[in-house]
Amino acid sequence: MDIYVIPNNCTDRTKEVALEHGAKIMTCTAEVKSKGAALSQFFDHTFATNDIYDAFCIFDADNVVDQHFISSMNNVIVSGEKIAQGYRDSKNPADSWISGCQSVFYWTLNRFMNLARHKLGWSATLNGTGFMMHADVIRKEGFQTFSLTEDIEFTTQCIIKGYRVAWVPEAITYDEHPITFDQSWSQRKRWSTGTIQCFNQYSSLLLDALINNKNRCAFDMLMFLVAPFMQVLTCIYTICSFIILGMLFITTSVWSNALTFAFLFSIGGVLFSVVFTAMVLWLEGKKIKQVNRVSVFSFWFYLASWIPINVLCFIKPIEIWEPIEHTKSIKISQLIK
Repeated sequence: MDIYVIPNNCTDRTKEVALEHGAKIMTCTAEVKSKGAALSQFFDHTFATNDIYDAFCIFDADNVVDQHFISSMNNVIVSGEKIAQGYRDSKNPADSWISGCQSVFYWTLNRFMNLARHKLGWSATLNGTGFMMHADVIRKEGFQTFSLTEDIEFTTQCIIKGYRVAWVPEAITYDEHPITFDQSWSQRKRWSTGTIQCFNQYSSLLLDALINNKNRCAFDMLMFLVAPFMQVLTCIYTICSFIILGMLFITTSVWSNALTFAFLFSIGGVLFSVVFTAMVLWLEGKKIKQVNRVSVFSFWFYLASWIPINVLCFIKPIEIWEPIEHTKSIKISQLIK
């Protein structure tokens, strides 16, 4: 097993520390504007000069990886799978309310998206880090992504070509989440922009795969990519409805039952989010004391803040990858005790 580090725009001793610990260094020679561009250069170089590997596991530099990750992914390869996503856990759920909310968000994705799809025999979705790709897939199809979300784009490409992303919860990666709302806002703007880019690029191909190949995973992926559009349309409809109902109240002085229902539904949604958050923690074997307490009551706000993010991404999508600062230093022994 070889470990490669791809330093890019580093201002610290990433390269030197990696070499001191026995890693190999891959230096990008062309311009890098995204993680996908760096990976593309890595794979092109590797297959051209050192094509000896069976599979590749991708991690972010700030990740902490469980000792059973590689053996779990190896078992998946032996079973015949070509692409697999591991369990994305959190390094810092207690650092702030936003890191706690984002931890809950990924635990939700683990169970209600990837695990659910796995149970149905459908494709999981690559989550940016902690995933495996068999060399045959990259050798045959290449790794060419153009959006700001290379994980979603590569998942979409694979589904169109008939591959399935397997779900491997035993392969655990601990990721560091933003600790400030500004950092999370910036990161999620990139995610939303990338999702919109993928819809524009691949929606017609997904429809072709659904209609011509009866590919159920293609329909599922299409629904995933259309989510920002539906959220923005729902937001516009809700605002217009409140304006109309408010104007009717002002002109007639009659309180509408629809307004009562809307307010009760909103309050009920907030209360349900608290119960839902507690349920996710319970299902995933987490304790409330492991998470920032405010996160349990503010997860609804974290989700609701995605509405203006999506609106802004339609009006003015971001064009470059904005780095997120990572400062959490923690060992695997501290995470699994």
